[in-house]
Amino acid sequence: MQVDVLNIEGKKSGRTVELPEEIFGVEPNSHVVYLAVKQYLAAQRQGTHKVKTRAEVQGASRKLHRQKGTGGSRKGNIRNPLYKGGGTIFGPKPHSYDIKLNRKVKDLAKISALSHKAKENSIVVVEDIKLDAPKTKTIVDILGKLNVADKKIMFVLPEYNDNVQTSIRNVPYVLGVLLSDINTYDIVNSEVLVLTESAAKIFADIEEKAEA
Repeated sequence: MQVDVLNIEGKKSGRTVELPEEIFGVEPNSHVVYLAVKQYLAAQRQGTHKVKTRAEVQGASRKLHRQKGTGGSRKGNIRNPLYKGGGTIFGPKPHSYDIKLNRKVKDLAKISALSHKAKENSIVVVEDIKLDAPKTKTIVDILGKLNVADKKIMFVLPEYNDNVQTSIRNVPYVLGVLLSDINTYDIVNSEVLVLTESAAKIFADIEEKAEA
């Protein structure tokens, strides 16, 4: 899949990059994408919810009155869940929401999400951006010239660059991520993927190594 490389002015640079069909040209599998997104969102939950049982709330442990002969119901202590201030029956306890997915399923989900973006023509490749100092206005101007400034963007870099990362971080509709850290949820959650030229070339290198 040939994609034109745009310069920071939003015009074709005359160069192209080859995005491998094995990653960007497969038939998307919606179900594995759903599973990967579900796993990601579940992992964001802390699972620290907790209520007190009758063994943990304050209150005396004495029996309120004798078992028989009062004409009333049988009662235990004041911590009975039926009373105000008593313990909670079957309340939530701290636990993990993590869902296990096999590595092949997660990889297929990521490939499916990338292929879906390719089918929608929602992938833009821009030449590598170099900044001498953090400058958010420069990044906003570049995105405007790429005609993606009004969209939710995932900006993919090949490696950490402090000036670029800091500049991107200040733009609310842009998520800057390293190529090694991309995940299915972030791909699905974005409207357009902006890859730097170096990041796009790494995809081809990965595919060549896999074939070798």
